[in-house]
Amino acid sequence: MFGLRQLVLSLISYVLLQNEEGNYPQAVFQHITPVNKSVAIVGAGSAGLAVLKTLVGLPDELRSGWEIVLYEQRRDVGGIWLPDPQSVHPPDLPETPLYPLLHTNIPVPTMTYPGFPFSPGTPLYPSHECVEQYHQDYASHFNLIPYILLNHTVLSSSWIGTPDKGRWEVTVQDHNGREIHKSFDHVVVANGHNHEPHIPTYAGQEDWLRSGIESSQTREILHSIFYRKPERYANQTVVVVGSGASGQDAASQLALHARKVYHSVRSLSDPASGPVEIKPEISHFTSDSVVFADGSTALDVDSVILGTGYELRVPFLERGGEVLVTPKSSEPVDYALTTNLRYLFPLHQHIFSLSNSYPTNALAFIGLPSLAASCPSDTAQSIYAAHIIANGSLLNSREELLQELEASEDNLRSRGYDPYYIGHRMVDGSTFDYQDGLIDYLKARGALPDNGTSFVEGWRREAGRYQYLKRGWKRVEELGQQREWLRGVETEAEWADMMKRLDRWQGGWEMQHGLVFPKEKIIF
Repeated sequence: MFGLRQLVLSLISYVLLQNEEGNYPQAVFQHITPVNKSVAIVGAGSAGLAVLKTLVGLPDELRSGWEIVLYEQRRDVGGIWLPDPQSVHPPDLPETPLYPLLHTNIPVPTMTYPGFPFSPGTPLYPSHECVEQYHQDYASHFNLIPYILLNHTVLSSSWIGTPDKGRWEVTVQDHNGREIHKSFDHVVVANGHNHEPHIPTYAGQEDWLRSGIESSQTREILHSIFYRKPERYANQTVVVVGSGASGQDAASQLALHARKVYHSVRSLSDPASGPVEIKPEISHFTSDSVVFADGSTALDVDSVILGTGYELRVPFLERGGEVLVTPKSSEPVDYALTTNLRYLFPLHQHIFSLSNSYPTNALAFIGLPSLAASCPSDTAQSIYAAHIIANGSLLNSREELLQELEASEDNLRSRGYDPYYIGHRMVDGSTFDYQDGLIDYLKARGALPDNGTSFVEGWRREAGRYQYLKRGWKRVEELGQQREWLRGVETEAEWADMMKRLDRWQGGWEMQHGLVFPKEKIIF
């Protein structure tokens, strides 16, 4: 019997492999018990791991017989936190914008998957290596690796069917360069949005670059996706554009090596730290200078680094004809899924596509919200998506969902925000209410038990109000007291208590010394 069983299993495996390579029609599987649902996840970063763990962890009665596969184009999990294996130069794009000196800009307890804290001894604001290890630990702990196909790139995905029924035809390139064709009932996009750099152009920049060549001065304009080591800019004059995390980090780090650093920002309340000169936005270039909006100039500039963000693109859906690209648009085109490079619409709750080509639970996006700590936000979205993938009737009709979206966008406009400009940003600290709202909806529909507690733990909300943590941890490091503060800190409750004590400690010290600092941004 054992030999017969092994033979049958081998035959089935062989047939499955041939089907993946596109050599056998689906009819080959008619004699095998059909898979109830098939789900393809794209991307093994924070979002992809969250939705994979959630789908795999659904009750057996919900996902019995499901086929779940996650395609990751890179060599390991971790997404943006996984370093490039080698240097990349334009016009090729790096796999990640990660730079060697990158540290988290929010305390790690607040960016964890719920119930899965960082390893004991992790610094409060650690380097990227710690965050990458955290994702690897998460994938291993929950046995997610068997569902993940590394070095597999999704090339295209197209819907074949009607608004009510059909399948996704997905083309994937494996590690050997072979194309695999598979059909899925659902596709979950979790591949992040830091891939396609947004590169503004300025009047006169070509003359400025050309003049540099003629005078034997090396000049360049590079997006921050290529920024790696500040030592490369030693003794240069550099203009850094943008007040986001990458712009602030680059300006602060370059200030320790460059001859001169100008930090060009829209808001003068968001400058980098260190000896940098704050400037408004760039107006234009001349043959020998960078001119700013206030008329001031920077001469002898060697490099301009653009920390100007990324375009919201979904290349494999664009190739499949499922996403329209209409820059600066603010209106859906016949309710087709559209990106204006800042905002993907129409989406229900930033998650489910409301395109009228397929069912409302057929295409989901995890990880679009910004100004939100990724892991907890991704988890809330994943729980919501997983249950609705399992039971599409949990959602109202497409027409009702579109009306809800319109009302939500109108609400943002009434508060002074253009939804088609801010995109998927969680404004006014709304990330916690958003996460709770997703889970509360499932509870109200009976998909989850209501145990009287909120999804967002109280300590996360409280930590979002702390103003002294970052400066406090910097002082801890300067005093060499990291071990004392981290001793015995293992559980979420212990991390929460440590942050509370640190915030009070630093706040008291600043008050005692009469120190006043600008209010820190709360982004989680």
